Amino acid sequence: MKAHGDVFKFGDNVDTDVIIPARYLNSSEPKELAAHCMEDIDKDFVKKVKKGDLIVANKNFGCGSSREHAPIAIKAAGVSCVIAETFARIFYRNAINIGLPIIECKEAAENIDAGDEVEVDFDSGMIYDKTKGTSYQGQAFPEFMQKIIKAEGLINYINQKN
Repeated sequence: MKAHGDVFKFGDNVDTDVIIPARYLNSSEPKELAAHCMEDIDKDFVKKVKKGDLIVANKNFGCGSSREHAPIAIKAAGVSCVIAETFARIFYRNAINIGLPIIECKEAAENIDAGDEVEVDFDSGMIYDKTKGTSYQGQAFPEFMQKIIKAEGLINYINQKN
């Protein structure tokens, strides 16, 4: 499995209320959430993001509430992967549960810039910055997590097994 696209770059402590502002939590419809994704930190994000693009951030991405709305909004907006130095643990779990690939890699988070073209190989954990010609070793997904992501989330994965 791979992700490939252009990068949107964010800093430390991007919390779930910035990813999807609380005023929009009266809906759990993915398309509605996607329409407001990241708008409090980048009002033009949803106008610029294309299917397959990636988010790169620094430390503690997804901190805040435990709602699944944040990773749902990101995935529904078309983002194929989030790379960060670290993730809030509940966001990490929620992302996997809904089938949003995320990968931790300090070096990639520090060195990849907004607008760079990046490819991620989930089998190996390798992150390739095509713009700069650099690569980084991220944390590869275990096989069972790759199966969950490929199935588009934990519920679909469980239903496929039954």
